[in-house]
Amino acid sequence: MMFIWPRLTTGPERLMLESLLDRNRQALIDTARGLSETDARRRLVVSLTTPIGLIKHAATAERIWFQRTLLGLDESACDGYATGDDGSFVVADGEALADVIAEFERASERSRVIAADFELDDTRAHPRAGDVSLRFVYLLLIEDFARHAGHGDILREQITAARQACDRTAAVSPATCRRPWRVGGSR
Repeated sequence: MMFIWPRLTTGPERLMLESLLDRNRQALIDTARGLSETDARRRLVVSLTTPIGLIKHAATAERIWFQRTLLGLDESACDGYATGDDGSFVVADGEALADVIAEFERASERSRVIAADFELDDTRAHPRAGDVSLRFVYLLLIEDFARHAGHGDILREQITAARQACDRTAAVSPATCRRPWRVGGSR
């Protein structure tokens, strides 16, 4: 994954936080953009974590923290899945990678609009965390999306590096090429 410079490296705190959050949103998208639909859904770990699932989960996080927590909306009033459980990683069979990226971008844009009506120190009650400020939400999502972009980067590296190595090996000896991106790593 190519390093993405933040839009701002100096300036007021709020603009810095917004810039870093946008940077990490983009970094997460970049880990999956360009993958095939099959590779975007590739499960390389025991959990539900896939490149496309990470983006779906991030859209859910946007809704939980901005729509549910800051605006106080019920889950049913949110513009998509807004529960912090494993379901946030689930991608329907008919959903394309481009659709999931667009969903995350829409959720992020709505979060920006919501945040514009809050000061950094404005607080709202969260059912488990207690009172949280907009500053806390920004910092939490900056950290969360950076971590998930790292997960996505590693998954993409596993998918693309293994495929490249296999392509080289298969040219010499197809029987020795393991394909970890296939169920069970079949040859």
